[in-house]
Amino acid sequence: MPEKMQTQATDSASQALDLYDVSDCISIAAHIKKEFDKKYGGGWQRVVGSNFGCFFTHTKGTFVYFALGTLNFLIFKGSSS
Repeated sequence: MPEKMQTQATDSASQALDLYDVSDCISIAAHIKKEFDKKYGGGWQRVVGSNFGCFFTHTKGTFVYFALGTLNFLIFKGSSS
């Protein structure tokens, strides 16, 4: 993911953590999705939590994984191939 989008991802996550309790991962994820869909178009997926596994296909250049505090964040745009 380009650096500008990575910054947007961490900023959106940080903002969501200010708005919602750290245990409300669904609201945090929904906030990030809303911000990314608004700024970069639809189709963004996000996973938020402290312990998860995943398997997916993403569009090239749209994947980021990072941690803030005790939560991990996975954001990507889905792909059909």
